Amino acid sequence: MADLRANGGSSALWVKIEEGVIMLQKILVALDDSAIGEQVFNEALCLAKATGARLMLLHVLSMDEKGSPDTAFLPNPDASDFTIDRSVTAYLEQLEAFKTAGLNRLREQANAAQLTGVPTEFTQTLGAPGYGICDLARTWGADLIITGRRSRSLVNKLFLGSVSNYVIHNAPCSVMTIHSQDDKSIAK
Repeated sequence: MADLRANGGSSALWVKIEEGVIMLQKILVALDDSAIGEQVFNEALCLAKATGARLMLLHVLSMDEKGSPDTAFLPNPDASDFTIDRSVTAYLEQLEAFKTAGLNRLREQANAAQLTGVPTEFTQTLGAPGYGICDLARTWGADLIITGRRSRSLVNKLFLGSVSNYVIHNAPCSVMTIHSQDDKSIAK
């Protein structure tokens, strides 16, 4: 039996390897365009290198995410056809730019992981992040989900919910949450 220590800088994790069997083979990494997304990626990469696991990088396009298309520009159903056409066209252009930015970020991170020798795939879906994460973990057969956690106000939690909380309670496998650096400074 051997122990490997994976240290991504902000946390330490001991991974047990018994009789040559690696306990983690597939790690699903839930990412978004936030400061914590980079922390999540770095922790996942470090753990994958230490265990020999493969990574699946996931970005769920959510209308709550920074940079998502602005639905305020969608017209009132009573608006003229011309206004509706222009508004819908503008919204679809914003959505396409949002999708492209997400895929480019995933592609860059997957390439960075592969350069370190970690087999990495990526995908992007549209919908509710918590559900999308758990659904992919189930269909892909993930052994571990790594996701970020940021502090939200009580009001935001009540109205928007918490993605990490949803994942913890609905995932088909173990979940590792990475706390944002802002959370750590608040706790001190």
